[in-house]
Formats: sequence, C-alpha cells, structure tokens
Amino acid sequence: MIGIPLGLLAANAAEWVVHKHLLHGLGRKKGSVWAFHWTHHRSARKSAVIDDAYHRPFFAREWNTQSLEAAWIGGAALALIPLFPVAPFFVGTSWAAGLGYLRKHRRAHLDPEWARQHLPWHFDHHMGPDQEANWCVTHPFFDHLMGTRKPYAFTEREARDRERSTVRESRPVGRARSATVQPLAAE
Repeated sequence: MIGIPLGLLAANAAEWVVHKHLLHGLGRKKGSVWAFHWTHHRSARKSAVIDDAYHRPFFAREWNTQSLEAAWIGGAALALIPLFPVAPFFVGTSWAAGLGYLRKHRRAHLDPEWARQHLPWHFDHHMGPDQEANWCVTHPFFDHLMGTRKPYAFTEREARDRERSTVRESRPVGRARSATVQPLAAE
C-alpha cells in the first residue's frame, strides 16, 4: 500500500522535472523532440489558455501537443510494466496519475475558467508574468517544495491585468470610416 503515496509523489515529481528541464530546458532548442511545447505555449498565451490542439482527437492525422503528451505518458507507462509484479500499487497509481494528467491538462486548455478555478497553478504558468515557474499541472506539491510556485490567478496583479485587457479590447480599432456608397454612374 505504500506504493500509492509513492506513486503520487513520483508522478508529481515527474511532472515538475519533465516540464522544467525537458519541455522548457531542452525544448528551447529548435529541432528538439521537446520543442512542440513552445507551440502549445504560444497558442495558450494568445487564446487565454485555450489550445486548439485539444479540440482534436488524441491521435489526429498530425502530431500535436495532446498526441505527443499521450505518446510520452504511454511510453512511461510501458516502461513501468516490469515493476508491476513487485510494486503493483506504485505502478497502478503511476498509471492513474498519467491518465489524470492527460484528462486535467486537456480540460484546462478547453475551459480556461475551469483551469483558473481548479488548476490555478497551471493557469498561472500560462497566463502569469513568469512562465518559468509553476511547473506542475495536476497538483502544485513539487512547486511548493522546490520554491517555484508563484501565484497569479486571483491576485491584485491579475485583476489589474484583466482590467487593462478589457480597456484595450473596448478601444475602437483605427478611425471609423464613413460608409458612404457612391452610386454607379449611368452610361
């Protein structure tokens, strides 16, 4: 039974390490197998957390953020199979945590207000001023442990940023042109 808390701890540690060191670290290099993560960040930042890749099935015709995540988590799950006979609770918990990650991450990028309410640390990672913090998706335990949890959602700073954004969006774009239509000249 000790495998259950150890599986949860290992899964959360893996989220933190993979996100910080592989996706953001090695992913900065163009051509890296991890570089897809920056496409995900651009989409989420432009669309207030929404990433259209999550509207497609896990394995669409082309690889996208969601399908690559599923493939990596599936590979990690396969790698744990040899441990199953000696640590079934650890392996089972790790598999459940991987599925939970996929489910929560997908929902966060389809429903921004849900993400802000239920995964504010992940919302903060994408929408906060510091995208080099808040590495965990499912639970911020390792962010707290490693000192990388930086709150943004529900802070005064977010309120100011939202107000600025609302003001910016309400401004007219360019000058209003008169829509006078000239009649065609008769021949």
